[in-house]
This record gives sequence, structure tokens and C-alpha cells, in this order.
Amino acid sequence: MDLSDTYHYQVIRRAIDAIDAAGDKPLSLTELAAEMQMSPAHFQRVFSNWVGVSPKRYQQYLTLGHAKVLLRDRFTTLDTAHEVGLSGSGRLHDLFLRWEAMSPGDYARDGAGLSIYWGWFDSHFGPALIMGTERGICGLAFAAETGTNAAMADLTARWPKARFIHDADALRLWATAALGMHGQAQLHMIGAPFQIKVWEALLAIPSGHVTTYSEIALAIGRPKAVRAVGTAVGRNPVGWLIPCHRALRKSGALGGYHWGLPIKRAMLAWETARAEAVDRQA
Repeated sequence: MDLSDTYHYQVIRRAIDAIDAAGDKPLSLTELAAEMQMSPAHFQRVFSNWVGVSPKRYQQYLTLGHAKVLLRDRFTTLDTAHEVGLSGSGRLHDLFLRWEAMSPGDYARDGAGLSIYWGWFDSHFGPALIMGTERGICGLAFAAETGTNAAMADLTARWPKARFIHDADALRLWATAALGMHGQAQLHMIGAPFQIKVWEALLAIPSGHVTTYSEIALAIGRPKAVRAVGTAVGRNPVGWLIPCHRALRKSGALGGYHWGLPIKRAMLAWETARAEAVDRQA
């Protein structure tokens, strides 16, 4: 990652605000560029570098109705996903990830005895706070909407008895893999058993696709626990890598996102653009 990723996300964030303010009226390239205080040519280049589609096409992905289109055209039934090999292991392979879950006993100790390293990194979606133990990444937060102080307070509160050490270099190889998808990142998931099951189900959702909270509940054998599933999705400590942004409500509403709905919309749009590009090349 370099500083251009954060810069590009800030441009996208402002574009989302402009599109929201315009309501149902699509904005032309010239109008969007003017809102960004950029020339149309420069704005077009930023979009091409960041997402690979035109501002007009990406604007369609950013609309609130995009979630309904995803549910119609790119909906993943998790039972089927497992049957055809889109299981957690397949998803982990796609993301160059290995992972292990903390035992229930270790989880109950609130991180006591753990040394957790942390550092800030640039990402496609703004500043990213990454935390990890010697066994892998245990936290990934995005601060563009919440602010850096809130992101730090959120993650540290999850393991209140851990020892936190500021050392970005200790995490750099994993962070580069996690944010740039190069090399291999390892996850050390720290959660309650029910949460771990939900997070495993999230890993079965392919990039560019979505599912619903009720589908996740079915996949883990708890069909009536939709509300509890939603809570567990929201408590996912490793945003983006465990793709909680791909869980939607049955109605097509985005639902919540712990690090801010504009980031969730940007993530879904970014992934959709890349999935469609792959489909065109196939």
C-alpha cells in the first residue's frame, strides 16, 4: 500500500457524499469532477486506478439500490457454496490466508497473557489499524469514518487484559498480504465459539457476491438465530479479510457496518467492479 490508496479512498468518500446529496439524479462526469474540485480527466484517472471502471458505472454501484441488484444477481447460498468448494478453506486460499481460532478458555480470559502488536497502514479504504499476536492478525479496523482514536479504543476494548505494543514492523509482512493480497497473511481469530462459526461462514462468500444474515444462520445450523448472527457479524474484529460487508438484509438493505456504511458501500462497489472485469475476461 502507498499513500495514493488513502488519497483515492478520500476522493471516493467525497463522491459518495455528492451522489447521496443528488438523490435519484445521476451526476455526469463533469459534475462529479467539479464536486471533487478536480478536472474530469484527473478524476477519471483516479477512478481507473482505484476501481477499474468508469465513474458513471461506479456511481451505479454506489447507489443504495445496488444491494438489491447484488442479491438478485450475485447471491450466494452458503450450503451450495460449501458443496461446490467455496468453503472457508477455499476462501482462505483465495485471500492467501491461514487462520486459527483461540480456544474458548483463552477467549474467556479477555486476552490475559497475550502480547498484541499494532500499527497503522494505508489501505484501499483509508487508514487501517492492524493488530496481531505472534500467531497472526487478530484485528483490522478502518478509521476513515470513525476516526483513529475510536478505532483504537474499539479494538483494545475487545481484549482488555492483553498487553498492547506499538510495532508496525512486526506486522508489516502480514499487513502487506492482508491489504495488498500479496504473500500470505495469517489470522489469529479471538472470539466466542458462536462468533467463530459465523465468521467461518462469512469466509465462504466469494468476492463480488453477497448473502443474507438468515442464510448465515442456516449455514451454521441456527436458523432462528438471525439477530444473534447479525450481532456476531458486527463483532467481526478483522474487517475486509473476514468479509462481513457481504452480509445484507433480505430486503436488500445494506444493514449495518461497524466501520461505517460508506466504507461498506465502497467495498461492495470495488469488489463488484473487479468481479465483473473477471467475468468479461473469462
